[in-house]
Amino acid sequence: MDELKPKNHQEAVAVFRHGVIGALTQAELEAGKLRAALDELSEKRFVPPKSKTARTFSVPTLERWYYAFKKKGLKGLMPRPRSDKGRAKELKPEQRQLLLDIRKEYPSASVSLMLRTLENDGRLQKDSVSASTVRRLFAEAGLDRVGLRIGGHTGRHRLRWQAERPMALWHGDVCHGRALYIDGKARPLRVHALLDDASRYVIALEAHHAEREVDMLGLLVRALRKHGPPDAVYLDNGATYRGETLATACARIGTALLHARPYDAPARGKMERFWRTLREGCLDFLAADVTSLHDVNVRMWAFVDTHYHQAAHAGLLGQTPWAVFRSFEKKADGFDEAKLREALTVRKRRRVHRDGTLSVDGVDYELDGVHLAGRLVTLCRCLVDLNEKPWAEFEMRRVELHPVDAVANGKRRRERRLDRLGEEMPQHSAFDPPKAQLNKAVGKKGDES
Repeated sequence: MDELKPKNHQEAVAVFRHGVIGALTQAELEAGKLRAALDELSEKRFVPPKSKTARTFSVPTLERWYYAFKKKGLKGLMPRPRSDKGRAKELKPEQRQLLLDIRKEYPSASVSLMLRTLENDGRLQKDSVSASTVRRLFAEAGLDRVGLRIGGHTGRHRLRWQAERPMALWHGDVCHGRALYIDGKARPLRVHALLDDASRYVIALEAHHAEREVDMLGLLVRALRKHGPPDAVYLDNGATYRGETLATACARIGTALLHARPYDAPARGKMERFWRTLREGCLDFLAADVTSLHDVNVRMWAFVDTHYHQAAHAGLLGQTPWAVFRSFEKKADGFDEAKLREALTVRKRRRVHRDGTLSVDGVDYELDGVHLAGRLVTLCRCLVDLNEKPWAEFEMRRVELHPVDAVANGKRRRERRLDRLGEEMPQHSAFDPPKAQLNKAVGKKGDES
Protein backbone atom coordinates (compact mmCIF):
# COMPACT_ATOMS: atom_id res chain seq x y z
CA MET A 1 0.00 0.00 0.00
CA ASP A 2 3.03 2.32 -0.04
CA GLU A 3 3.29 2.41 -3.86
CA LEU A 4 1.18 4.72 -6.00
CA LYS A 5 0.10 2.91 -9.15
CA PRO A 6 -2.58 3.44 -11.80
CA LYS A 7 -5.94 2.22 -10.57
CA ASN A 8 -6.74 0.31 -13.77
CA HIS A 9 -5.52 -0.36 -17.30
CA GLN A 10 -7.22 2.75 -18.71
CA GLU A 11 -5.35 5.01 -16.30
CA ALA A 12 -2.11 3.13 -16.99
CA VAL A 13 -2.53 3.88 -20.72
CA ALA A 14 -3.25 7.52 -19.96
CA VAL A 15 -0.10 7.78 -17.80
CA PHE A 16 1.91 6.20 -20.61
CA ARG A 17 0.52 8.62 -23.19
CA HIS A 18 1.26 11.55 -20.93
CA GLY A 19 4.82 10.30 -20.62
CA VAL A 20 5.12 10.33 -24.40
CA ILE A 21 3.78 13.85 -25.00
CA GLY A 22 4.33 15.27 -21.50
CA ALA A 23 7.33 17.39 -22.43
CA LEU A 24 5.41 19.02 -25.27
CA THR A 25 2.50 19.94 -23.02
CA GLN A 26 4.83 21.92 -20.74
CA ALA A 27 6.99 23.54 -23.41
CA GLU A 28 6.38 27.02 -24.79
CA LEU A 29 6.34 26.43 -28.54
CA GLU A 30 6.31 29.20 -31.11
CA ALA A 31 3.93 29.09 -34.05
CA GLY A 32 4.84 26.26 -36.43
CA LYS A 33 7.19 24.57 -33.93
CA LEU A 34 4.59 22.02 -32.71
CA ARG A 35 4.57 20.21 -36.06
CA ALA A 36 8.32 19.84 -36.06
CA ALA A 37 8.30 18.58 -32.47
CA LEU A 38 5.64 16.01 -33.31
CA ASP A 39 7.57 14.86 -36.39
CA GLU A 40 10.63 14.31 -34.23
CA LEU A 41 8.61 12.50 -31.53
CA SER A 42 6.98 10.20 -34.08
CA GLU A 43 10.38 8.68 -34.88
CA LYS A 44 11.00 7.52 -31.33
CA ARG A 45 9.99 4.08 -30.08
CA PHE A 46 8.03 3.42 -26.88
CA VAL A 47 6.83 0.28 -25.02
CA PRO A 48 3.08 0.56 -24.24
CA PRO A 49 1.55 -1.03 -21.09
CA LYS A 50 1.14 -4.83 -21.25
CA SER A 51 3.34 -4.97 -24.33
CA LYS A 52 6.81 -6.46 -24.74
CA THR A 53 7.77 -4.73 -28.00
CA ALA A 54 8.52 -1.07 -28.71
CA ARG A 55 6.64 0.83 -31.39
CA THR A 56 6.26 4.32 -32.88
CA PHE A 57 3.19 6.52 -33.01
CA SER A 58 2.05 8.64 -35.94
CA VAL A 59 1.90 12.42 -35.92
CA PRO A 60 -1.93 12.55 -36.04
CA THR A 61 -2.08 10.22 -33.02
CA LEU A 62 0.41 12.29 -31.06
CA GLU A 63 -1.40 15.50 -32.02
CA ARG A 64 -4.73 14.04 -30.85
CA TRP A 65 -3.17 13.12 -27.51
CA TYR A 66 -1.66 16.59 -27.19
CA TYR A 67 -4.92 18.49 -27.60
CA ALA A 68 -6.90 15.95 -25.55
CA PHE A 69 -4.58 16.52 -22.58
CA LYS A 70 -4.74 20.29 -23.03
CA LYS A 71 -8.54 20.13 -22.95
CA LYS A 72 -9.37 17.44 -20.33
CA GLY A 73 -6.12 16.62 -18.59
CA LEU A 74 -5.27 12.98 -17.81
CA LYS A 75 -8.88 11.88 -18.37
CA GLY A 76 -8.63 12.98 -21.98
CA LEU A 77 -5.82 10.48 -22.55
CA MET A 78 -7.77 7.49 -21.27
CA PRO A 79 -8.96 5.07 -23.95
CA ARG A 80 -12.72 5.01 -24.31
CA PRO A 81 -14.29 1.54 -24.08
CA ARG A 82 -16.44 0.23 -26.87
CA SER A 83 -20.06 1.28 -26.53
CA ASP A 84 -21.15 -2.22 -27.53
CA LYS A 85 -18.80 -4.07 -25.20
CA GLY A 86 -20.38 -7.26 -23.92
CA ARG A 87 -23.42 -6.75 -26.12
CA ALA A 88 -22.60 -9.65 -28.49
CA LYS A 89 -23.33 -7.82 -31.75
CA GLU A 90 -23.73 -11.14 -33.57
CA LEU A 91 -26.82 -11.90 -31.46
CA LYS A 92 -30.24 -10.38 -31.75
CA PRO A 93 -31.69 -8.75 -28.63
CA GLU A 94 -34.15 -11.61 -28.10
CA GLN A 95 -31.31 -14.15 -28.44
CA ARG A 96 -29.20 -12.32 -25.88
CA GLN A 97 -32.13 -12.26 -23.45
CA LEU A 98 -32.77 -15.95 -24.05
CA LEU A 99 -29.17 -16.81 -23.18
CA LEU A 100 -29.35 -14.68 -20.03
CA ASP A 101 -32.59 -16.36 -18.94
CA ILE A 102 -31.12 -19.82 -19.50
CA ARG A 103 -28.08 -18.86 -17.43
CA LYS A 104 -30.24 -17.70 -14.53
CA GLU A 105 -32.40 -20.84 -14.58
CA TYR A 106 -29.57 -23.31 -15.17
CA PRO A 107 -26.43 -21.77 -13.64
CA SER A 108 -24.48 -25.03 -13.81
CA ALA A 109 -24.97 -25.50 -17.57
CA SER A 110 -21.84 -24.82 -19.63
CA VAL A 111 -21.79 -22.25 -22.44
CA SER A 112 -20.94 -24.92 -25.01
CA LEU A 113 -23.98 -26.95 -23.92
CA MET A 114 -26.25 -23.90 -24.22
CA LEU A 115 -25.00 -23.07 -27.74
CA ARG A 116 -25.21 -26.69 -28.89
CA THR A 117 -28.78 -27.01 -27.61
CA LEU A 118 -29.94 -23.76 -29.23
CA GLU A 119 -28.29 -24.71 -32.52
CA ASN A 120 -29.98 -28.13 -32.46
CA ASP A 121 -33.34 -26.43 -31.76
CA GLY A 122 -32.81 -24.06 -34.71
CA ARG A 123 -32.86 -20.93 -32.55
CA LEU A 124 -29.22 -20.15 -33.38
CA GLN A 125 -27.33 -20.64 -36.62
CA LYS A 126 -24.37 -22.97 -36.30
CA ASP A 127 -21.11 -21.13 -35.46
CA SER A 128 -22.93 -17.80 -35.57
CA VAL A 129 -21.52 -16.83 -32.19
CA SER A 130 -18.48 -18.02 -30.27
CA ALA A 131 -18.43 -19.33 -26.71
CA SER A 132 -16.07 -16.52 -25.65
CA THR A 133 -18.59 -13.93 -26.88
CA VAL A 134 -21.34 -15.52 -24.78
CA ARG A 135 -19.05 -15.65 -21.74
CA ARG A 136 -18.36 -11.93 -22.13
CA LEU A 137 -22.11 -11.36 -22.32
CA PHE A 138 -22.57 -13.24 -19.05
CA ALA A 139 -19.70 -11.37 -17.40
CA GLU A 140 -21.23 -8.02 -18.39
CA ALA A 141 -24.54 -9.11 -16.81
CA GLY A 142 -22.86 -10.40 -13.64
CA LEU A 143 -23.72 -14.01 -14.51
CA ASP A 144 -20.21 -15.35 -14.94
CA ARG A 145 -19.10 -18.23 -12.73
CA VAL A 146 -17.56 -15.92 -10.14
CA GLY A 147 -20.76 -13.91 -9.90
CA LEU A 148 -22.83 -17.07 -9.61
CA ARG A 149 -20.51 -18.53 -6.97
CA ILE A 150 -20.94 -15.58 -4.62
CA GLY A 151 -24.70 -15.62 -5.08
CA GLY A 152 -24.99 -12.53 -7.29
CA HIS A 153 -27.78 -14.05 -9.39
CA THR A 154 -29.95 -14.67 -6.34
CA GLY A 155 -29.60 -11.20 -4.90
CA ARG A 156 -28.15 -12.60 -1.67
CA HIS A 157 -25.65 -10.28 -0.05
CA ARG A 158 -23.03 -12.07 2.03
CA LEU A 159 -21.34 -10.30 4.92
CA ARG A 160 -18.52 -11.40 7.16
CA TRP A 161 -20.12 -12.07 10.53
CA GLN A 162 -19.06 -13.23 13.97
CA ALA A 163 -20.68 -13.88 17.34
CA GLU A 164 -20.30 -11.04 19.80
CA ARG A 165 -18.50 -13.15 22.42
CA PRO A 166 -17.29 -16.67 23.20
CA MET A 167 -19.97 -19.20 24.24
CA ALA A 168 -22.57 -17.32 22.21
CA LEU A 169 -22.49 -19.76 19.29
CA TRP A 170 -20.98 -23.19 18.67
CA HIS A 171 -20.54 -24.72 15.23
CA GLY A 172 -20.97 -28.48 14.93
CA ASP A 173 -19.99 -30.58 11.93
CA VAL A 174 -18.43 -33.84 10.71
CA CYS A 175 -15.33 -34.30 8.55
CA HIS A 176 -14.73 -37.46 6.50
CA GLY A 177 -11.19 -38.81 6.79
CA ARG A 178 -9.45 -41.65 5.00
CA ALA A 179 -10.51 -45.15 5.99
CA LEU A 180 -8.73 -46.96 8.81
CA TYR A 181 -7.62 -50.55 8.30
CA ILE A 182 -8.43 -52.53 11.44
CA ASP A 183 -7.70 -56.27 11.38
CA GLY A 184 -7.40 -56.11 7.61
CA LYS A 185 -10.82 -54.47 7.14
CA ALA A 186 -11.45 -50.88 6.05
CA ARG A 187 -13.48 -48.88 8.58
CA PRO A 188 -14.77 -45.35 7.86
CA LEU A 189 -13.36 -42.37 9.76
CA ARG A 190 -15.73 -39.60 10.79
CA VAL A 191 -14.37 -36.70 12.86
CA HIS A 192 -17.00 -34.84 14.93
CA ALA A 193 -16.18 -31.37 16.25
CA LEU A 194 -17.67 -28.38 18.06
CA LEU A 195 -16.08 -24.97 17.38
CA ASP A 196 -16.69 -21.70 19.21
CA ASP A 197 -17.56 -18.98 16.69
CA ALA A 198 -16.13 -15.86 18.33
CA SER A 199 -12.78 -17.40 19.38
CA ARG A 200 -12.37 -20.29 16.85
CA TYR A 201 -11.59 -22.42 19.93
CA VAL A 202 -12.19 -26.15 19.49
CA ILE A 203 -14.72 -27.04 22.18
CA ALA A 204 -14.67 -30.78 21.48
CA LEU A 205 -13.13 -33.10 18.89
CA GLU A 206 -13.58 -36.86 18.52
CA ALA A 207 -13.17 -39.54 15.85
CA HIS A 208 -15.88 -42.14 15.26
CA HIS A 209 -16.71 -44.80 12.72
CA ALA A 210 -20.22 -43.46 12.11
CA GLU A 211 -22.05 -40.20 11.55
CA ARG A 212 -25.09 -40.47 13.81
CA GLU A 213 -27.15 -38.10 15.88
CA VAL A 214 -26.22 -40.00 19.04
CA ASP A 215 -22.51 -39.45 18.30
CA MET A 216 -22.96 -35.68 18.08
CA LEU A 217 -25.12 -35.82 21.21
CA GLY A 218 -22.37 -37.62 23.12
CA LEU A 219 -19.85 -35.01 21.99
CA LEU A 220 -22.23 -32.25 23.08
CA VAL A 221 -22.67 -33.86 26.52
CA ARG A 222 -18.94 -33.93 27.16
CA ALA A 223 -18.63 -30.32 26.01
CA LEU A 224 -21.50 -29.22 28.28
CA ARG A 225 -19.89 -30.89 31.29
CA LYS A 226 -16.66 -28.99 30.70
CA HIS A 227 -17.85 -25.57 29.51
CA GLY A 228 -21.58 -25.33 30.24
CA PRO A 229 -24.31 -24.61 27.67
CA PRO A 230 -23.83 -22.04 24.86
CA ASP A 231 -26.51 -19.65 23.70
CA ALA A 232 -26.91 -21.46 20.36
CA VAL A 233 -25.58 -24.43 18.37
CA TYR A 234 -25.22 -24.13 14.58
CA LEU A 235 -25.37 -27.48 12.77
CA ASP A 236 -25.54 -28.78 9.24
CA ASN A 237 -28.93 -29.25 7.62
CA GLY A 238 -28.48 -33.01 7.13
CA ALA A 239 -30.97 -35.55 8.43
CA THR A 240 -28.41 -36.63 11.06
CA TYR A 241 -28.84 -33.36 12.97
CA ARG A 242 -32.54 -32.69 12.46
CA GLY A 243 -33.82 -35.39 14.81
CA GLU A 244 -36.11 -34.79 17.75
CA THR A 245 -33.48 -35.91 20.28
CA LEU A 246 -31.09 -33.01 19.65
CA ALA A 247 -33.94 -30.51 19.39
CA THR A 248 -35.43 -31.59 22.72
CA ALA A 249 -32.08 -31.68 24.52
CA CYS A 250 -31.12 -28.19 23.33
CA ALA A 251 -34.53 -26.79 24.29
CA ARG A 252 -34.26 -28.20 27.82
CA ILE A 253 -30.83 -26.70 28.47
CA GLY A 254 -31.88 -23.35 26.99
CA THR A 255 -29.73 -23.53 23.86
CA ALA A 256 -31.13 -22.51 20.49
CA LEU A 257 -30.61 -25.12 17.75
CA LEU A 258 -29.86 -23.55 14.34
CA HIS A 259 -29.41 -25.23 10.98
CA ALA A 260 -27.65 -23.95 7.87
CA ARG A 261 -29.52 -23.58 4.60
CA PRO A 262 -29.37 -26.62 2.34
CA TYR A 263 -26.50 -26.64 -0.17
CA ASP A 264 -25.02 -23.43 1.25
CA ALA A 265 -21.43 -24.36 2.13
CA PRO A 266 -20.18 -20.71 2.36
CA ALA A 267 -22.59 -20.15 5.25
CA ARG A 268 -20.37 -22.50 7.30
CA GLY A 269 -17.08 -20.94 6.31
CA LYS A 270 -15.46 -20.99 9.77
CA MET A 271 -16.08 -24.70 10.19
CA GLU A 272 -14.85 -25.49 6.69
CA ARG A 273 -11.69 -23.45 7.31
CA PHE A 274 -10.99 -25.42 10.48
CA TRP A 275 -11.42 -28.72 8.62
CA ARG A 276 -8.90 -27.50 6.04
CA THR A 277 -6.41 -26.65 8.80
CA LEU A 278 -6.94 -30.03 10.48
CA ARG A 279 -6.46 -31.90 7.20
CA GLU A 280 -3.31 -30.01 6.22
CA GLY A 281 -1.79 -30.32 9.66
CA CYS A 282 -2.88 -33.77 10.78
CA LEU A 283 -5.44 -35.94 8.96
CA ASP A 284 -3.68 -36.01 5.58
CA PHE A 285 -0.50 -37.32 7.20
CA LEU A 286 -1.80 -40.18 9.32
CA ALA A 287 0.63 -43.07 8.93
CA ALA A 288 -0.35 -46.59 7.97
CA ASP A 289 0.27 -47.79 11.54
CA VAL A 290 -2.65 -45.67 12.79
CA THR A 291 -5.21 -48.45 13.13
CA SER A 292 -7.57 -47.33 15.88
CA LEU A 293 -9.78 -44.40 16.81
CA HIS A 294 -7.64 -43.86 19.90
CA ASP A 295 -4.55 -43.36 17.74
CA VAL A 296 -6.41 -40.81 15.62
CA ASN A 297 -7.83 -38.96 18.62
CA VAL A 298 -4.54 -38.51 20.47
CA ARG A 299 -2.87 -37.16 17.32
CA MET A 300 -5.69 -34.71 16.63
CA TRP A 301 -5.78 -33.51 20.23
CA ALA A 302 -2.01 -32.98 20.22
CA PHE A 303 -2.23 -30.94 17.01
CA VAL A 304 -5.09 -28.81 18.31
CA ASP A 305 -3.63 -28.18 21.78
CA THR A 306 -0.01 -27.54 20.81
CA HIS A 307 -0.49 -25.78 17.48
CA TYR A 308 -3.99 -24.67 16.50
CA HIS A 309 -5.00 -23.13 19.83
CA GLN A 310 -1.60 -21.40 20.20
CA ALA A 311 -1.28 -20.05 16.63
CA ALA A 312 -2.15 -16.44 15.80
CA HIS A 313 -5.40 -16.29 13.81
CA ALA A 314 -5.95 -13.69 11.09
CA GLY A 315 -9.69 -13.59 11.80
CA LEU A 316 -8.87 -12.72 15.45
CA LEU A 317 -6.53 -9.85 14.50
CA GLY A 318 -3.45 -11.85 15.43
CA GLN A 319 -4.74 -13.27 18.70
CA THR A 320 -4.81 -16.98 19.46
CA PRO A 321 -8.05 -18.97 19.91
CA TRP A 322 -6.92 -20.01 23.40
CA ALA A 323 -6.37 -16.41 24.53
CA VAL A 324 -9.68 -15.14 23.16
CA PHE A 325 -11.71 -18.01 24.61
CA ARG A 326 -10.10 -17.79 28.04
CA SER A 327 -10.56 -14.01 28.17
CA PHE A 328 -14.32 -14.48 28.45
CA GLU A 329 -15.68 -14.95 31.97
CA LYS A 330 -18.92 -16.90 31.80
CA LYS A 331 -21.51 -15.94 34.40
CA ALA A 332 -22.66 -18.62 36.79
CA ASP A 333 -25.94 -20.07 35.55
CA GLY A 334 -26.41 -22.93 38.01
CA PHE A 335 -25.99 -25.56 35.32
CA ASP A 336 -24.75 -28.78 36.92
CA GLU A 337 -24.73 -32.53 36.39
CA ALA A 338 -28.26 -32.91 37.77
CA LYS A 339 -29.68 -30.42 35.28
CA LEU A 340 -27.73 -32.04 32.47
CA ARG A 341 -29.10 -35.48 33.33
CA GLU A 342 -32.63 -34.16 33.63
CA ALA A 343 -32.37 -32.42 30.26
CA LEU A 344 -31.17 -35.59 28.57
CA THR A 345 -33.57 -38.04 30.17
CA VAL A 346 -35.99 -39.71 27.76
CA ARG A 347 -39.41 -40.65 29.14
CA LYS A 348 -42.03 -42.87 27.50
CA ARG A 349 -45.27 -44.36 28.76
CA ARG A 350 -45.16 -48.17 28.62
CA ARG A 351 -47.39 -50.94 29.92
CA VAL A 352 -45.71 -53.62 32.02
CA HIS A 353 -46.19 -57.18 30.76
CA ARG A 354 -48.20 -59.63 32.86
CA ASP A 355 -44.98 -61.34 33.90
CA GLY A 356 -43.65 -58.04 35.30
CA THR A 357 -41.17 -57.36 32.49
CA LEU A 358 -40.42 -54.62 29.97
CA SER A 359 -38.38 -54.76 26.80
CA VAL A 360 -35.93 -51.90 26.15
CA ASP A 361 -33.85 -51.88 22.95
CA GLY A 362 -34.17 -55.66 22.64
CA VAL A 363 -33.22 -56.36 26.28
CA ASP A 364 -35.82 -57.72 28.70
CA TYR A 365 -35.96 -56.14 32.17
CA GLU A 366 -38.05 -57.04 35.21
CA LEU A 367 -39.36 -54.54 37.76
CA ASP A 368 -39.10 -54.55 41.52
CA GLY A 369 -42.77 -55.03 42.38
CA VAL A 370 -45.15 -57.66 41.09
CA HIS A 371 -48.01 -55.26 41.78
CA LEU A 372 -46.95 -53.28 38.69
CA ALA A 373 -47.75 -56.12 36.30
CA GLY A 374 -50.17 -54.82 33.69
CA ARG A 375 -49.82 -51.22 34.94
CA LEU A 376 -48.80 -48.17 32.90
CA VAL A 377 -45.42 -46.85 34.03
CA THR A 378 -43.03 -44.17 32.76
CA LEU A 379 -39.93 -45.77 31.27
CA CYS A 380 -36.88 -43.52 31.68
CA ARG A 381 -33.42 -43.54 30.18
CA CYS A 382 -30.63 -40.96 30.49
CA LEU A 383 -28.71 -40.27 27.28
CA VAL A 384 -25.73 -38.89 29.20
CA ASP A 385 -24.45 -42.46 29.49
CA LEU A 386 -25.96 -44.99 27.10
CA ASN A 387 -24.46 -47.84 29.13
CA GLU A 388 -26.51 -46.87 32.17
CA LYS A 389 -29.53 -49.07 32.90
CA PRO A 390 -33.00 -47.60 32.34
CA TRP A 391 -35.49 -47.25 35.17
CA ALA A 392 -39.22 -46.78 35.60
CA GLU A 393 -41.29 -44.21 37.46
CA PHE A 394 -44.68 -44.97 39.01
CA GLU A 395 -46.66 -42.50 41.10
CA MET A 396 -43.62 -40.21 41.54
CA ARG A 397 -41.47 -43.10 42.77
CA ARG A 398 -38.42 -44.59 41.07
CA VAL A 399 -38.58 -48.31 40.31
CA GLU A 400 -35.37 -50.10 39.42
CA LEU A 401 -35.12 -52.44 36.44
CA HIS A 402 -32.99 -55.58 36.33
CA PRO A 403 -32.12 -57.78 33.36
CA VAL A 404 -34.28 -60.88 33.30
CA ASP A 405 -32.55 -64.09 34.39
CA ALA A 406 -35.03 -66.79 33.38
CA VAL A 407 -32.97 -69.63 34.90
CA ALA A 408 -32.70 -67.92 38.28
CA ASN A 409 -36.40 -67.05 38.23
CA GLY A 410 -37.20 -70.76 37.82
CA LYS A 411 -35.68 -71.39 41.25
CA ARG A 412 -37.28 -68.46 43.04
CA ARG A 413 -40.26 -68.83 45.39
CA ARG A 414 -43.34 -67.22 43.92
CA GLU A 415 -44.71 -64.36 45.97
CA ARG A 416 -48.30 -63.33 45.95
CA ARG A 417 -49.24 -59.81 45.18
CA LEU A 418 -50.28 -58.89 48.70
CA ASP A 419 -46.96 -60.09 50.01
CA ARG A 420 -45.17 -57.60 47.79
CA LEU A 421 -47.51 -54.83 48.95
CA GLY A 422 -46.39 -55.43 52.54
CA GLU A 423 -49.75 -56.70 53.86
CA GLU A 424 -50.29 -59.87 55.92
CA MET A 425 -52.35 -62.68 54.43
CA PRO A 426 -55.48 -63.42 56.55
CA GLN A 427 -55.45 -66.87 58.21
CA HIS A 428 -59.28 -67.30 58.39
CA SER A 429 -61.29 -65.60 55.74
CA ALA A 430 -65.00 -64.93 56.21
CA PHE A 431 -65.46 -64.89 52.50
CA ASP A 432 -66.72 -68.38 51.59
CA PRO A 433 -69.14 -68.39 48.62
CA PRO A 434 -69.80 -72.19 48.60
CA LYS A 435 -70.76 -72.22 52.30
CA ALA A 436 -72.96 -69.15 51.89
CA GLN A 437 -74.81 -70.90 49.05
CA LEU A 438 -75.29 -74.05 51.16
CA ASN A 439 -76.67 -72.06 54.10
CA LYS A 440 -79.18 -70.43 51.80
CA ALA A 441 -80.30 -73.81 50.46
CA VAL A 442 -80.95 -75.33 53.90
CA GLY A 443 -82.46 -72.16 55.33
CA LYS A 444 -79.64 -71.20 57.70
CA LYS A 445 -78.63 -67.66 58.37
CA GLY A 446 -75.08 -66.52 57.92
CA ASP A 447 -74.41 -65.99 61.62
CA GLU A 448 -75.70 -69.43 62.71
CA SER A 449 -73.10 -72.07 63.53
